[in-house]
Amino acid sequence: MHRGELPYRDFAVEYPPGALPVFAAPSLAAAPGDFTRYRELFELLMLACGATAALAAGLVLVRQRVPRPQLVAGTLLTGLAPLALGPVVLSRFDLWPAALTVGGLALLVAGRSRLGLAVLGAAVAAKLYPAVVVPLALAYVWRARGRREALVCASLGAGVAAACFAPFAALAPHGVWASLHGQATRPLQIESLGSSLLLGAHQLFGIAVSVSASHGSDNLDGGLPGTLASLQGIAAATVLVALWIGFARGPGDRDRLLRASAAAVCAFVALGRVLSPQYLMWLVPLVPLVRGRRAYPAYGLFLAAMVLTQLWFPYRYLRLVENLDPTATWLVVARDLVLVALLVVLAWPERAVRRDGPRALCAGAVPLSGAG
Repeated sequence: MHRGELPYRDFAVEYPPGALPVFAAPSLAAAPGDFTRYRELFELLMLACGATAALAAGLVLVRQRVPRPQLVAGTLLTGLAPLALGPVVLSRFDLWPAALTVGGLALLVAGRSRLGLAVLGAAVAAKLYPAVVVPLALAYVWRARGRREALVCASLGAGVAAACFAPFAALAPHGVWASLHGQATRPLQIESLGSSLLLGAHQLFGIAVSVSASHGSDNLDGGLPGTLASLQGIAAATVLVALWIGFARGPGDRDRLLRASAAAVCAFVALGRVLSPQYLMWLVPLVPLVRGRRAYPAYGLFLAAMVLTQLWFPYRYLRLVENLDPTATWLVVARDLVLVALLVVLAWPERAVRRDGPRALCAGAVPLSGAG
């Protein structure tokens, strides 16, 4: 920034253009080369994003008139959950898109649908993953205010996202395309569900695995990891489409919107071919918005996933990559399976929860349907 270089044209950027403001802002107050000051300012900015996300989540809980115990538990979970994840919370920029995502949802449930979709468009421009929430938001608006309003909201959201991409796409089209293509073609990262299962099989049965660094992460090489990466992509897409259709076919109430949004982001995290520790921050302001019988199982599983992550990252990460450390391996396996269980809790149909109670949440995952 101090040298006047343009992202995507003069240097490669891994993230979408909407991420650039939080990377550039600290450099306005930090002298060139003063990385210590830059880090301090960046962490303060992420702390502000986290506080904003917690505030938005708290306002949603109040508006939804949740019972007082759940209001307290949900607020505490949003505000204090990052402590369970550890130092990665402030050293990554993921609280920025997380704040935008929950902010967009808060505006939607407050009746500000156009502004809500515009904020979600900014969230997509910052990290792409909030795109899995957009179909749910549009279906909600369609149900509540009609097709015309949904089309207007879709145009606003797309317009905001396009406005973030357009200048860079015009000046450095190849750089923008390389950034998007690099994210879409990443191999099976070592912390993902498929990788953890292969690492577990290596510990139990001696199956050979090979680790290499590419695309900014450590990944598993070979034909089997490549096949698992493809299968995970299919599974994630299938679950997401099922969630979208299930929500669109059921009642369009706010509770179902919030739960379906948490489930969609959880599916993207748990079933994606990349599962970095900071991805759990995407769920920090969303899981506390779930209400009813499934709320406390969801809270517990989410906390367990974060604690399990901190038990091996960053302290045992190099042991996992370089030596396939058994302790780190089983912690990753446990974390990934807990996230799958969280997805089950969030996506389980409401009718089954009402009929069978909490025991139904452990039986399996099916699309959202019925009243929520």
